[in-house]
Amino acid sequence: MMKAIGFAKLAVSAGLAFVLLSGGVLYASPVPQKSAQDVYLDKCSVCHAKDGSGNTAKGRKVKAKDLRLPEIQKMSDADLIHDVGQGKGKDMDGFEKELGADMVKQLVAYCRTLAKQ
Repeated sequence: MMKAIGFAKLAVSAGLAFVLLSGGVLYASPVPQKSAQDVYLDKCSVCHAKDGSGNTAKGRKVKAKDLRLPEIQKMSDADLIHDVGQGKGKDMDGFEKELGADMVKQLVAYCRTLAKQ
C-alpha cells in the first residue's frame, strides 16, 4: 500500500514539475466543433436526405417532410426550432438535449439553405 501511495506522489510531482517547466500551462488539443451541415448529414439526412427531399428508404417509411417545400420554409424559426429540439410525432426524436439549443438553431438555419440549392 505504501509503495502505491509513494508512486502516486511521484507521478503527481512529475506532472507538476512538467507543468512548471513548460511555462506553467497545460494545453489540451481543441476539440473541433462540427458545423451544422456536418450535424445535419450525421443526424438528419438518414430520414430527410442529403438534399432535404426526404427521399431515403427510412424517410419514405416514416413520411419525412421535404424540407425544401414552401410549407416547411414558411414555418417560423421558433416552430422549426421547437420541432427539431423537442421532436415531432413518434418518428422524429428531439435533439436539443443531445446537441444543445445553439446547434438546434444552427440546424434550422442550415435547413433554410436547402430550399435554395
